[in-house]
Order: sequence, then structure tokens, then C-alpha cells
Amino acid sequence: MKTAEKIGVQVPDLLLPNNTIDMHKWAVIACDQFTSQPEYWERVRETVGNAPSTFKLILPEAWLEKPEAPELIKASHQAMRDYVAEGVFKPYKGFMLVERTVGDAIQTGLIAALDLETYDYTPGSKTLIRASEGTVLDRLPPRMAVRREALIESPHILVLYDDPQMTVLKDVLAIKNEIPVAYDFDLMEGSGHITGHFIDKPELIDSVVEGLAALIEPASYAQKYGIPEGTPPMLFAMGDGNHSLATAKAIWEELKPEVGMDHPARYALVELVNIHDVSLQFEAIHRVMFNAGTLKQDLVEHFGKDIQLSVVHTMDELVAEVTKDVSPHQRFGIIDTGGFTVAELTKPVHNLPVGNVQEYLDPWLKTHPETQIDYVHGDDITRELSQQPGNLGIYLPSITKDTLFKSIILDGDFPRKTFSMNHAHDKRFYLECRKIR
Repeated sequence: MKTAEKIGVQVPDLLLPNNTIDMHKWAVIACDQFTSQPEYWERVRETVGNAPSTFKLILPEAWLEKPEAPELIKASHQAMRDYVAEGVFKPYKGFMLVERTVGDAIQTGLIAALDLETYDYTPGSKTLIRASEGTVLDRLPPRMAVRREALIESPHILVLYDDPQMTVLKDVLAIKNEIPVAYDFDLMEGSGHITGHFIDKPELIDSVVEGLAALIEPASYAQKYGIPEGTPPMLFAMGDGNHSLATAKAIWEELKPEVGMDHPARYALVELVNIHDVSLQFEAIHRVMFNAGTLKQDLVEHFGKDIQLSVVHTMDELVAEVTKDVSPHQRFGIIDTGGFTVAELTKPVHNLPVGNVQEYLDPWLKTHPETQIDYVHGDDITRELSQQPGNLGIYLPSITKDTLFKSIILDGDFPRKTFSMNHAHDKRFYLECRKIR
């Protein structure tokens, strides 16, 4: 078996728009962004006009509940067939090196196809590709309706690998300026600039594949994560688009009995990004409970002698204390009208504070239906909401790049809403395509 097959990677047959296509209008942002801002998608519609565009190949999730959604899905499938028949695409076989401005940094990624046989989104899976957060099964059927009759796919899926020494793309980046440019243009709506380079030389492809395979070499993998040698390895963790990859998996399981194992739907096109890429910023997602009732005292009673509380006077002090490394202990903050409290767990069960907190919150909320929970980004809004009468906030430290993979390996996927990665405008744009039928 070839190395690429062993690690669930395929060199994809890409479809890129031909040289007559306006790339600025062709590429649009991931369909799951700006779901509460339909005006964004109306601006995209106006920008695209009658030009060929991936906008016509997708259904923005802001429109999933529209009465006309089934007709819009049919229209996207017809647009796929039309684009293929009319020669909108030109084919390329190879990886694609993608460089995208994200804020003040440049994100470097690799377009590749992943084998869905090496992916399982169910909790506790030990596959090469694993979900980073729990998959909500109720979210799959409408997405499956979009993919089921689709002729082609275009990814907004971003998959992470853990390469602190930056070895996987070392040989590619060393001669980047000698590699042909596939595209080079500004993305719409102020989302930065993007450049693609073809990686089709066998020696470069082999270098990338061998670099990925080396990340799960048994002895070094065990040493890296402090686990027994022989532990089933995880090479890839989901970054963005978890439910899109889960949808591709579900459709593949539907098709497999009919089409056999040698079929393009067995694979899904994604962008691979090193978790240590300078552009990636991980932000914690905090919890605010409305009409929190007795939650604070119940939470403290639950952890009993394994929780230590200390009062601080300002939000800045709380943030400073919660984000200190006190391992093997863990800290989180409690905010209410009474002020700011630092909670320290002395015998945490999970590898991250959010795991211990959410494990308690989920059943507590089920037995207290009068309490509502919201998942909040940012210190100021968390403080503001948490200090309103009757509310209570849980302030959580952000996950670090060095702990994300180990946490998934040890604990499985994270509780929902554990972290966010970069801002909405920085999410992946649809650009490269691939036939899945």
C-alpha cells in the first residue's frame, strides 16, 4: 500500500475556473458564515451578478430555512452540470499550495483529498481523522440534501495537522517562487488576498506525503503526546467545517453499497493547515446563563473539596488569574452581580477546564429548563452579560496550540463551543472544485 493511501490522503483531480473567469467574483466565503446577516449574502449576489461563481454552486445557510430552499438546491446542482458542460473548468492533478492573508499574517494551506474511510465523527473514534467538537446529527439532513445530487464539491473544510517543526511543507516552501501560480487575486468583501501554487512534481508530492506520515511514526508519536506506543494515531483534527465533512461521510456511507470502494465520493476535498501556522488564532468561547438561579452554589457543591475559590476585584484580574498555568490544576472564572471569582479545580477529570465545566452544565440545564445558556466570544461582552441581574457567566481560558491534539487524543472530541478559530471574514472561500460523481 502506498504511503498516501496508508495515511488517508489522495492527490486530487482538481477543477479550476478557466482563464476567462473573473476570480474575484468566482470565490465566495463558506456558506455557514454570516447566517444572521443576510445582507452580506445579498451583497455577494449583487457582486456576482451573471458571472460564473461558486455562489451559484452552494446554498448559504442563512437561506436553509427559506421556503424556496429546495429550488435553490436544485438550481445549484444544475449550475454544476452547466459549468462542466460549458467548459468553465480546466482540470489539474496535484496538491495546491494556498497562501491567504489573514489579518496581518499569511495562512499557508494545502488543498488535498482525504479518504472518508479514515474518518469517523462518532464520539470515541480512533480514526486518523477525528472531529474536534461533537457532531450534531440533526444538522446533517439539510446538508445531505445539498450534497446528495451534487456533481462537484468545493471545500470550505479546514483540517488541522500538528507539525511544530514545520516539516511537511519545508521542501515546497523552499522553492515556492519556482512553482507555477494557479491564481492570485483579492477576495471579495475585504477578506484579503489569496494565491495558489500548483504542486504536481512527483518529488514535491512525495515530500509532502512523507512529511505527513512522519508525524504519526509510532515511537515519536507516543513520545510527543506522552501516550503508550501503539495507541491508534490521529493525524488530522477538524478545524472548520466539521458538519460538512460529516455530511460527506454520511453520503459516502449511503453510496458505498451501490458504487463500491473505487469512487470519487469516497474522498472529500479539504484544506490542510498546520495548527502552528502563525495565522491561526484560537479564542475561548465563554458561557453565560440567563436566569441562572442556584447554579453557582450547585456548581461549587458538585466539585466539593476539589474546587478552591478566590475573589478578585476586576475583570482584568480575573483574566490574568484564569489564564495562568497552574497544571495539573485548572482554572475558570465565575462572574455575576456579586463580582469576580476564580475557581480552581484540584482534581480535574478532563484535560481542559471546558470539559469539566460542560460535563456538569449539560445535565444541570436539562433539569433547570428555566435557565437559558448562550455561548459568547470576547471579554467585554461576557462581563457585561454576566453582571446583569439573575445572570451568571463562566469565563474559560483559551485552548493552546500545544494542547489541542493531545486533548482530543486523551478525551475525545471537545464539548460543543469549546473554541473558535479566527474571525468570520477570515474563513475559507470556495475556489477549487472536484468531481464527486
